[in-house]
Amino acid sequence: MSKNSIFFTITITFIISIILIMVSFTVLYNSSVQRENNFINKRSMDVSKMVLRECMHNGLSKELEEHLSQINFSIKTKAIEQNKILQDKNLILKWTKKNRRVVMQYLKLGDKHLVYIHTPRHNMILIDNYKTVNYQNRILAIFLVILFAFIILYTTTIKKLKPLKTLKDKVKNLADEEFDLDCATTKNDEISQLANEFDKSAKKLKMIKESRNVFIRNIMHELKTPITKGKFLTQLPQTNENTDKMQKVFYRLESLISEFASVEELISSKKTLDKKEYYLADVIDNAIDILMCDKDEVIEEFENIKIKIDFKLFSIAIKNLLDNGIKHSTNKQVIIKTEDAKIIFENLGNKLKYPLENYFEPFFKGDDIKSNQSFGLGLYIIKHILDANDYKLIYEYKDGINRFILY
Repeated sequence: MSKNSIFFTITITFIISIILIMVSFTVLYNSSVQRENNFINKRSMDVSKMVLRECMHNGLSKELEEHLSQINFSIKTKAIEQNKILQDKNLILKWTKKNRRVVMQYLKLGDKHLVYIHTPRHNMILIDNYKTVNYQNRILAIFLVILFAFIILYTTTIKKLKPLKTLKDKVKNLADEEFDLDCATTKNDEISQLANEFDKSAKKLKMIKESRNVFIRNIMHELKTPITKGKFLTQLPQTNENTDKMQKVFYRLESLISEFASVEELISSKKTLDKKEYYLADVIDNAIDILMCDKDEVIEEFENIKIKIDFKLFSIAIKNLLDNGIKHSTNKQVIIKTEDAKIIFENLGNKLKYPLENYFEPFFKGDDIKSNQSFGLGLYIIKHILDANDYKLIYEYKDGINRFILY
């Protein structure tokens, strides 16, 4: 762990805090023990002096025993009882005080504090039955609770900050254009929100990068047809008809540039579409003009229904569906039909070898020769445009006919 790391700083801070807490509680604990010992010693000394004074003047009276009982002291005067106590292996001598002919020994047996008083006339043992409040256990319990709380707080803090370390590694990968990052989380703290925003940004950058690739490859793919036609027209005599056709080629090139820009903007961002109601025939005619295909290649058997769409983008989707249908049909024709609100594109040909969802991926071309001649972007672009226009695309195959249905 680096010394400059925030994790190192937090760890050191918690360690120092715990050490300070331990020192504070140790001092507090020792002070409590010392205070309790001082209280017991003073109590024992005061009582033993009182007893000794009374015994010297009045002897051991019942009044004295009753008074000792009231202050939680008992007295042992019989030699047998005294010997039993003094011979106990667990007896601990705390300290001894001598005064002329009097010897007082302060003892401890278990949790009991005793005073053995030896004089020329009397031998007695005072037993302190006073139960002190054990503040040490309370202090220890409080210390353990605080220590446990600090450990929980430390682990929780490190766990909360852990996404930062992951995020740091992800940022390094992002600099190398590795956008397949997964740092999203369901948590709601600020660091998690930062991780989620970073994850969104990485995904958006990935989408932008893909859209740039699509944009470039789509340009290469779509410009082939008008450029080929333009080259062919340059070799023909300069008649008015050929000039008109040449102008259409340049018009097509211009419209392609506009089309590419619209598709790129749609794929790389959440573009707000200008959706209005249009007649289907107008959209089909525009798509055919963009495709620059022959009229006999598109058979129109549809009802001229109204659809709410972005005219420019939806025309591009229709154009790509027509292009795919013509290329992959056995008779180079596509039939357009309507059933209720559904728009259907039919063509004779082989069934798709893979699920339709596979063709929605960019640059997926399958393994047939015709697919390998394209860039695998047609259905990818179609899917994005249809999603933006709230349309879905499904595929059916029956009796040698491919059916692509928009609904």
